[in-house]
Amino acid sequence: MKELTAKDWLSIVRPGSRVFIGSGAACPQALVSRMMKDHHSLCDVEIVHILTLGDCPWVKPEFSENITTNALFLGEQTREAVYENRADYTPCFLSEIPRHFLSGVMPIDVALISVSPPDDKGICSLGVSVDIVLAASRSARTVVAQVNPRMPRTYGKSEISVEAIDYFMENDESIPECPTTEPDEVASQIGRYVAQLVDDGSTLQLGIADITNGICAELRGHKHLGLYTEMLGDGAMHLMKQGVIDNTLCTVHKGKAVASFCFGSSELYDFVDQNSAIEFHPSEVTNSPLLIAQNHKMVSINSALQIDLTGQVAADSFGYRFYSGIGGQVDFIRGAAMGLDGKSIIALPSTANNGTVSRIVAQLDEATGVVTSRGDVQYVVTEFGIASLRARSIRERVLELIQIAHPDFRDDLMKVARERHWVPIYQDYTPPVVTEIEGLESKKIELRGTSYLLRPLHPSDQRKLQDFFYSHSSETIHQRYGYHPGRMTRERAYQLINVDQKRDMAIGIFEWQGARQIIRAVGRYFSDDDPTSAEFAVVVDESKRRIGMGNVLMETLVNFAESQGIQRLWGLVNRDNIGMVELAKKYGASSKVIVGGDAYEVVIQLTDGSR
Repeated sequence: MKELTAKDWLSIVRPGSRVFIGSGAACPQALVSRMMKDHHSLCDVEIVHILTLGDCPWVKPEFSENITTNALFLGEQTREAVYENRADYTPCFLSEIPRHFLSGVMPIDVALISVSPPDDKGICSLGVSVDIVLAASRSARTVVAQVNPRMPRTYGKSEISVEAIDYFMENDESIPECPTTEPDEVASQIGRYVAQLVDDGSTLQLGIADITNGICAELRGHKHLGLYTEMLGDGAMHLMKQGVIDNTLCTVHKGKAVASFCFGSSELYDFVDQNSAIEFHPSEVTNSPLLIAQNHKMVSINSALQIDLTGQVAADSFGYRFYSGIGGQVDFIRGAAMGLDGKSIIALPSTANNGTVSRIVAQLDEATGVVTSRGDVQYVVTEFGIASLRARSIRERVLELIQIAHPDFRDDLMKVARERHWVPIYQDYTPPVVTEIEGLESKKIELRGTSYLLRPLHPSDQRKLQDFFYSHSSETIHQRYGYHPGRMTRERAYQLINVDQKRDMAIGIFEWQGARQIIRAVGRYFSDDDPTSAEFAVVVDESKRRIGMGNVLMETLVNFAESQGIQRLWGLVNRDNIGMVELAKKYGASSKVIVGGDAYEVVIQLTDGSR
């Protein structure tokens, strides 16, 4: 390892060289500045890099005669340079970039990197960015290192020997920070829904997005989470400090949090410094779908710029304008889908530009690239709820996505869906704004040690309601309807679920079976001509009785009814259905046998103090 001098640059960066510059918060700024001072002596040099924190002087117009830039992921400065045709953008999966370097598909001549000072064995650390830096260093003809005493020493595969470094320069500079902001209400609401999809013991991947801190804040009540991610940020750090992420159930690198790079606050950089609980590995390891799939209950959480009604995700471009990059989104989505009990989530605010533009669109803007295909997407989350798309038809996913779009845009989305024959002709109006449960469109509940989802029925639940009906015995159907209807048509199921929830209510308890939600119980009321009175009914799957589902539904119906100004709930209950009569009495119901003697009329007064 030789100390760098000014005259060395001509022999290091030869005409036509491809120069790699270190990633993220580990960009060797002093080295770059030294090279740019001699930019007139550079000849047809191509600079390759991914997302860089801090200044990117090589993309400035005054250097374009001698230097071209090839960005594998765009930040603010490279984004403008690409738009103005002063730089190139190469879309590629992060997992494959190391192979491009090492195989010679994209050969690297010079690697400019940032490292910690060597230890007594002559080993430096790549610190906060291992990602594609390690492969670039191994494949480069010449490695030039900026030795920075402020660079954290990290564990894992972050080591590089002084023998692998050809030139070095020492420079004491702070690690660039990425400002963190407190999550707003939209980010927090998205976090609450994402938290419903994350089981205790899950292994997380957290993508680069403004909403990530909001999601992490809502995971504070979880237990024994693991971390296997490309980016480690402040949100994950706080979960580790709180003991929520303890990595005890991780099946890959057991007991360790795994990342390939980190950027955030100085507190984060101090946290990873010589922290043996965190390992940094190169992108070919962290982003390998096959390795990702081996993690216990892997959950990938990423974001998007837009998503269309069929589930296609745009994440790197707006129309003809490139914005960011493919990164590791597809790597983790596919890896999670391959794993046992794995889940992939696309989380995004429902609108952009201060609420003037919907991010859920009938079709992506012209020329917008699809990063994640409609076949890969499992869950989409906005501040209005959760859409489950895995193995769903176009009709079902259209209805699911309209349901979580901002209410201001739902009518227009439904109009386009009908024009394109994506929904049936009897789907005659937009899914209503659903009534909330404790401020949420859905709520996770525990009954006898099993998790269920309590939420209003959606138009996309049509087939689920049919399955629920056909699962009943003749006795259950008779108790519910008083007679035996022969069938539950699609149109009839639609009528029962697509209610005006400002007037009526239809709510269900759902059990997850993989990505599939199965209805286990349904409660509903329909307002009478007198809007202060409504008829109610509750039916529970025969295999799920006597565990509290009926009680949950009755309590929810009563609370909703009271909030809507309903003073009287009544229902006709078959005389043999003693359980339903007793349940209603818990809420102050009176009952009497109606004429004919086959049923009770059960009445719950909501406002006279009888409860």
